[in-house]
Amino acid sequence: MTDKIHEIWNVRFVNRIIDSMADGVFTMDAAGRISSWNPSMERISGYTAKEALGKTCQLLECSRCFGKSCPASIEKCRIVEKGQSEAKECHVRHKDGHDVSVIKNASVVKNDDGQVLGIVETVTDMTELMRARKKVEEAVFRLGEIHRMDNIIGKSRAMQKVFEAIRAAAASEATILIQGDSGTGKELVAGAIHFNSDRREGPLVAVNCSALSESLLESELFGHVKGSFTGANRDRMGRFEEASGGTIFLDEIGELSPYIQVKLLRVLQEREVERVGDSRKHKIDIRIITATHKDLYARVREGLFREDLYYRLKVFPIHLPPLRERREDIPILADHFIKSMNKKTGKQIAGFSTAVMRVFMDHSWPGNVRELENAIEHAFVLCHRREIDISELPIEIRQPDTVGILYDTPHAKVKVHKKVTRDGLLELLDTCDWNKAEVGRRIGLSRTAIWKYMKKWEIPLQKEE
Repeated sequence: MTDKIHEIWNVRFVNRIIDSMADGVFTMDAAGRISSWNPSMERISGYTAKEALGKTCQLLECSRCFGKSCPASIEKCRIVEKGQSEAKECHVRHKDGHDVSVIKNASVVKNDDGQVLGIVETVTDMTELMRARKKVEEAVFRLGEIHRMDNIIGKSRAMQKVFEAIRAAAASEATILIQGDSGTGKELVAGAIHFNSDRREGPLVAVNCSALSESLLESELFGHVKGSFTGANRDRMGRFEEASGGTIFLDEIGELSPYIQVKLLRVLQEREVERVGDSRKHKIDIRIITATHKDLYARVREGLFREDLYYRLKVFPIHLPPLRERREDIPILADHFIKSMNKKTGKQIAGFSTAVMRVFMDHSWPGNVRELENAIEHAFVLCHRREIDISELPIEIRQPDTVGILYDTPHAKVKVHKKVTRDGLLELLDTCDWNKAEVGRRIGLSRTAIWKYMKKWEIPLQKEE
């Protein structure tokens, strides 16, 4: 009698332990039917014990079994053949239809004669851990942005969408088209994608397609062989070949001539290049990211850009919002630039006056984040106090309605003067990081006209270091 009581006590004790476990536990009998289902299984799966008992484990639609039909008898189940399954992450389907991340494990129970009595399965809910893991991944990603992507900063909803797009792009090998106004940080996004991708150990090669004439750009991108043209004194590898194993970033892609567009299309289709003056083809392993401030599809409709090339470039488009559409980011961007300039200059400027921040929030920012950064750098030159005041801001921000040279955009309804001086051009070149196309837009002239002025006044095409 004592042994019987002891046995009953043991069974109740074990049942109480199973019922109080945080992990889901269920058993199946020798016929493969669910014979017990603890409260944690009810919580994880959404099915009550009453609903689960007598059913097969197909009820859970485990992702490790998707596409496989449950065997007619438990003897044919692979778990019986192996004796136990390795604990692995997978998903089970909740009663309401959503997937639950779990770690699932199973063991066969046999008697002394080796006959299968049933199966015990444990299910560990990973939902909270997966949430924590996602937060850690997001934190690591943002750290990567600060240390390796030259500061993509933004808390606005628009920028959060950009961060999500960067994460998706970095996890793929798709060709990316980054679209956005000048100064929005397209080159930073390209860097973020590269440095968070599997190609991060390879080179990131950047080429500004608007900075070179057609012949120079062809040689720059594809390389050339010795003697292919005057001045070609040796063979030269092009930027596509230099980027092999990594990423090439083609900025201002909308400026490409029809001839270069055809050659780029061939690269996208065949992943090989032919150097200028050479008949041999060189295989390349590259990821291509392009960027433009222009409406590329409008250029397609105008016959200025090949439609087939357009669709090959925009496999995965990313749009960068202008600063005027994410004004809530202006204070944190300004604070970041102040800290950066303090480190660079050795000054200890604490911030801005209230009036300056009001001006910042009201300004249209046609030059976007780059204009904001340049404005703060300008203020640092003049400021010798702890706080930047309005008088230290550039005149186009202090008095936007009285400036002669402004931005040729639909958001800056100010008269544009085409009178250019050498000193004014040099100053604007510095402001625009020597992007001739951007300088032209700001003063209402073509890029060719800017080149002619530079040639006339003997200004080098590239900034002298």
